[in-house]
Amino acid sequence: MIHSEIEQPASPVGIQVEPENLASHVELVDETQNHTSPVVESADTEESAPESEARTGADRRTYPRYVFTAAVEIVADEPGPRLKTRVRDLSQKGCYVDSDSPFVLGIVADVRITKGVESFEARARAVYTQPGKGMGLMFTAVDAAQLGRLNTWIAESREIAWLAANRRRSQRVLMKIPVRVSDPTGAASFFEEDTHTLAISAHGALIVVAAPVYRGQRFTLSNVQTNAALECVVVHVDRVPGEQTQVGVEFMLPNPTFWRVAFPAKDWTPRHPDAKSG
Repeated sequence: MIHSEIEQPASPVGIQVEPENLASHVELVDETQNHTSPVVESADTEESAPESEARTGADRRTYPRYVFTAAVEIVADEPGPRLKTRVRDLSQKGCYVDSDSPFVLGIVADVRITKGVESFEARARAVYTQPGKGMGLMFTAVDAAQLGRLNTWIAESREIAWLAANRRRSQRVLMKIPVRVSDPTGAASFFEEDTHTLAISAHGALIVVAAPVYRGQRFTLSNVQTNAALECVVVHVDRVPGEQTQVGVEFMLPNPTFWRVAFPAKDWTPRHPDAKSG
């Protein structure tokens, strides 16, 4: 439990997860050759990532929250309380903060989140409270100048979450599936490219892309074999000189049926009873 204090700022705490290079060279299963036994990379030694308790259904579906730790100062409209504590997680539309004495629902306040030498400011409203634990704040007004910092923090947190998920939350199936990526916005940067996956999961994929892409970019990913398409976001870019760029993408909404692959159970390992041949 993080105890909030009045007029005593909390120290910013940085995210400690070190991103790993997921783009390791592996022998791929080419689905176009009708292989029936996909190669599975086990993640049985990892523990589950912490999740916030401030996840409402609509927010979780539309604006995923990511683990994010930083100092925060919350000043309610006068006359009102002033709180200095820590942020536990962050989304495009709000955050969750630890507090022994959360604000009353509906209270409006100015929020200033500080991480290292960077800060973000917004107006917010208390929309979720847990007595003795904390509260969820929804951003109600964000200046355009502040959006860049928020988007950067979200992109960094999303990448860390994606890397962690591929290590422990979901079993990655190493499989080569033909896909098409395209820019859905129709902007000047429009591109369309036929390529293939290196690894897949219910939450996204690792693909190779020739076109220049950047973290946080959104595009449409199509499964060439089924013609199914969905929106995804670039969460990880690994550029190696002389090789194709390997890009980690996350579905905007989890979709375990998109690949038409039966993913192994979360507790599957090479030692699992189901892995033993008769």
